[in-house]
Amino acid sequence: MPDSLIPYDEIVQEALRAVVGRVLNTVAETGGLPGEHHFYITFKTQAPGVDIPQRLIERFPDEMTIVLQNRFWDLLVDEQKFSVGLSFNQVPSKLVIPYSAITGFHDPAVNFELRFQAQEGPGDGPGGHDPAENDGTPTAEQQDGSNVVAVDFKRKK
Repeated sequence: MPDSLIPYDEIVQEALRAVVGRVLNTVAETGGLPGEHHFYITFKTQAPGVDIPQRLIERFPDEMTIVLQNRFWDLLVDEQKFSVGLSFNQVPSKLVIPYSAITGFHDPAVNFELRFQAQEGPGDGPGGHDPAENDGTPTAEQQDGSNVVAVDFKRKK
């Protein structure tokens, strides 16, 4: 199969990351999560534009997962990134996360999941996530299902 001169993989990943932004924007506009919805968001802590406290970078030097469920505040969403207040070991923190840093988005309430390649280099993408570390971690377990959208394009060099 010939290599494409059109960057389809980048275009698709950008469009799917926009889904995350749209969902978060809906939550920000309505002031909360509807029903049982809650989100696991996995992101690269060293990606360009990520702004999180140094103690979190030291604890999670590559990737971390946060949960937006009961205890979050000041969710602000724009076209490139979102920011949110979360508590880690009773210490309030503000996180700024560009969509380009996100490697996974999961809503266990409806078993919807998106996975992305990290944008800083080639890789196989995430294979799931560890439990989130922010306070208020939900006890719901992940389940396999048909609502998983995995984007994993490989480029020939």
